[in-house]
Amino acid sequence: MAQWLVFALLSAIAAAATTVLTKIGVEGVPSILATAIRTVVIGLIAWSIAILMGEHRELTAVSRRSWLYLGLSGVATGISWLAYFRALQLAPASRVAPIDRLSLPLTIVLAVLVLGESIGWKAAVGIGFMTVGALLTL
Repeated sequence: MAQWLVFALLSAIAAAATTVLTKIGVEGVPSILATAIRTVVIGLIAWSIAILMGEHRELTAVSRRSWLYLGLSGVATGISWLAYFRALQLAPASRVAPIDRLSLPLTIVLAVLVLGESIGWKAAVGIGFMTVGALLTL
């Protein structure tokens, strides 16, 4: 199995667990505070691994362009998490998660439009099915 596929599957499994754990965790906790707590935990884990792997030494070599886009990515992630946590407080995880996962077809569309990636007809049909499937959960 390709290494990228192993990590992609691990990401999907962790994301599924995240939804259930978050749904339980936000009960009785303001959604913004819950997001802040989760963000601190993620920061501690990520920095610990970066230091352990010695990658923190490359910090000064990061280009301005990378700082800009990683910063914008952080803003988008923050908005996503804040909205996701609030949605989980307001609705069942089984309804929120499929709508949140519309990010997958949206990512593919953005990859085509912004990054110039190409997709075939099978991928286009799959994107359509993913979108319809998510909307059917409503």
